[in-house]
Amino acid sequence: MANTYSQVHLHFVFTPKYRAALINPGWENDLYKYITGIVQKNKHKMLAINGTADHVHMLIGFKTTQSIAELMQDVKADSSQWINNQGYCKTRFEWQGGYGVFSYSKSAIRNVIRYIERQKEHHRKVEFVEEYKSILEKFEVDYNEAYIFKAPE
Repeated sequence: MANTYSQVHLHFVFTPKYRAALINPGWENDLYKYITGIVQKNKHKMLAINGTADHVHMLIGFKTTQSIAELMQDVKADSSQWINNQGYCKTRFEWQGGYGVFSYSKSAIRNVIRYIERQKEHHRKVEFVEEYKSILEKFEVDYNEAYIFKAPE
């Protein structure tokens, strides 16, 4: 729509199904490039993407012409299909249902990018679920423990 201006920065967190450590260092950079392509195809701007074997963080400049849910549907569906077509996993790869999304002001962007870039170093000290809960608490997001990214019981 003409004359619509926005500045929205969104930080996403998502995991393979059951938080399985399936993202292999041998192909993770290709995955991040592929996801970046999906984000750009949807007219958003990738500011940072990184993670570990069991989760991904991405920070994007979000255009308000698409819903957050539509973008994540595209990212998850297209990238899981790509992973499966590449034969990177012995079993069928799927992303876990749901995701975290958090908004940041422009003044915080540099720190969020640095945080995302240092994920592997960060997770030598802090477990993923502990980190995720602390983000939810920092943003005062009500959550149900039963729906936090969990491994199968």
